[in-house]
Amino acid sequence: MSQPTKNTALITGASTGIGAVYAKRLAARGYNLVLVARDTARLQALASTLEQAGAKAAILPADLTRREDRAAVERRLEADATITMLVNNAGMAMNGPLASNDPDVLERMIELNVTAATRLAAAAARAFSTRRSGTIINIASVLALAPEQFNGPYSATKAFVLALTQSMRQELGPLGIQVQAVLPGATRTEIWERAGMNISNLPAEMVMDVEEMVDAALSGLDQNEAVTIPSLPDIADWQKLTEARFALGPNLSRQHAAARYGRA
Repeated sequence: MSQPTKNTALITGASTGIGAVYAKRLAARGYNLVLVARDTARLQALASTLEQAGAKAAILPADLTRREDRAAVERRLEADATITMLVNNAGMAMNGPLASNDPDVLERMIELNVTAATRLAAAAARAFSTRRSGTIINIASVLALAPEQFNGPYSATKAFVLALTQSMRQELGPLGIQVQAVLPGATRTEIWERAGMNISNLPAEMVMDVEEMVDAALSGLDQNEAVTIPSLPDIADWQKLTEARFALGPNLSRQHAAARYGRA
């Protein structure tokens, strides 16, 4: 098989927001693109813009909550040897407490944020492991670290993505594959409106423009960060949290219960 002459990035949720900015930034870095989203018209418009700027952009319309659509994207990841990067970005949010939300909407969010993200990451991992190179970027959220501050199910899906990415980093790093979790804070995208929320209700100092967020995330990728939190001023704060988590390790599974439970 001939070697690819140019790298290709497959981006989910590419029609708008974070995914569309990733597409533009990666095109500027010399990548060709495979753009995945439900909105065919928006995908075509973005692809046309990218091609006018000199990039090659293919579209792959897909609703990643549907099994057959997910399978088509998985097949593309595994069959297209030019794809060297997955930006696992597609996601949705919901508003309000667990008990008052529509269970069908909740299930759809889990299908998109968890099931689709996991299956596509696994497909990329299989393909990239064979070639012993590649990059997987999983878009999570700072709410993975602060579930008390927002809708619990959404935060839980992003905690899953963070944990998955940390595990993948350990598994795939020795095979030459770079894995990064990106944890944006509040970012100015359409996800808010779609979830029935008004981002203008948040203090302006909490909300980052999407272009700045993606630029910071790509800088974190260039620095080989495992976890990039674009708004975090001091990386030492994240390192302290990681060290504290690792310090729990020896005591997380022991033969006997702790003395405070009265069985010592």
